[in-house]
Amino acid sequence: MDSVLPPAKEIPEAFAASFRSWWSAAGEKESTISEERLLRRALPFFRSTYTPPSSSCSKKTITEDNTHIQPVTEANGPLSATSTKVHLSKPKHYINTLSITSNKPSPNAPPPAVMLHGYGAGLGFYFHNFPTMASWAASKGTSVYALDWLGMGRSARVPFSIKAKRDDTPARVAEAESFFIDSLEEWRSKMGLKEMTLIGHSLGAYFSVAYALKYPDRVNKLILLSPAGVPRGPNYTEPSRELTDDASDTHSTQGRSDIQRATAGKVKDIRDEQKEKKAHESRTRKLFTYLWEEGWSPFQVVRSTLFFSPMLIGKYSTRRFTGLSEEETRDVHDYIMNITLAKGSGEYCISHILAPGAHARMPLVDRVKDLKKDLPITFVYGEHDWMDPVGGFASLENLKKVGNHNGKMYIVTNAGHHVYLDNKEKVNELLLRELDR
Repeated sequence: MDSVLPPAKEIPEAFAASFRSWWSAAGEKESTISEERLLRRALPFFRSTYTPPSSSCSKKTITEDNTHIQPVTEANGPLSATSTKVHLSKPKHYINTLSITSNKPSPNAPPPAVMLHGYGAGLGFYFHNFPTMASWAASKGTSVYALDWLGMGRSARVPFSIKAKRDDTPARVAEAESFFIDSLEEWRSKMGLKEMTLIGHSLGAYFSVAYALKYPDRVNKLILLSPAGVPRGPNYTEPSRELTDDASDTHSTQGRSDIQRATAGKVKDIRDEQKEKKAHESRTRKLFTYLWEEGWSPFQVVRSTLFFSPMLIGKYSTRRFTGLSEEETRDVHDYIMNITLAKGSGEYCISHILAPGAHARMPLVDRVKDLKKDLPITFVYGEHDWMDPVGGFASLENLKKVGNHNGKMYIVTNAGHHVYLDNKEKVNELLLRELDR
């Protein structure tokens, strides 16, 4: 039997509780437990990597360096789920990886799906999507992977720096992108994968496209959930909403919850809502936007509040993820707190990728024409998204101009930027449809 995990603490509302949370957070043990709570919720066949101090390690196989823990799974089940650290060639560089693999692989299996999180997040954010993805893997005899980008989540928090000159934009962007996409390529090689379908959210979607541009033969298709860095020029995107957003609009469409093919009219509606919110931007959002544009990471700002940081994170968790149960919200909060308070690393890429005003220095709308001509690519936005869908709509037109008619774009009702969590049922349906098309 798996070890019993300690429950997540109550979300702190007072200084004393916040101090206790801050004192105990961001250690390897606490971080592991916070992630595993979410994985166990999603995957009943997941086998524990957590060992209480008094229990034995008989359920595990541990390599000589004691850093790669491989849980023993049930041999007669259709799937196995393991959590591992995949070590890269550079010392102390590793990628935290969830592997969901079929115990009866098919010789005609489609390429595995690889789920990639957004800015400053982690693979645990997909916990409500893993059951559907696992069912797909079992039915197709293939695998699903979710990983933390190097320098984020529970992957190695290695130093991040850019050597290119500040006024050399192409070099800065290329260097920042390479930190992530080259480590993804090395991870793919270590895992022995020939080809992958990339499912990326936000900045993870941006890096998925960048990877497909640099390593075209390794990508089977792209599914981009609320992608960052797509449109050119200033727009109404508010990057501060990464930490100040709420869920007040995500359940506002009465009587319907569906997926719509994007139209010019629907895109305009989303843009108009973004414009309205921008006009009434709060002081907190204005502060975060200013600091972002000055090169600060928003997570750096939170960490700088020290003992108050768990309370700040708690305000975000309870405000943003209102669609979750009370226990799920506590678990998500504990997970966010542990990955946010960990050492800053890959998060510092943001000022090199996005210019002041939060638009991409090298927008994807101008780069998609160089993707493989037959590559299926799907853009997905929430109807209350704060990512500007105009870029996705324009990208489809640019793809058509170079002969790629495999692009699609959808709007998901009752959903904001975290579209995969806000309306998980419809997004899960869409993922299955796009994986199989």
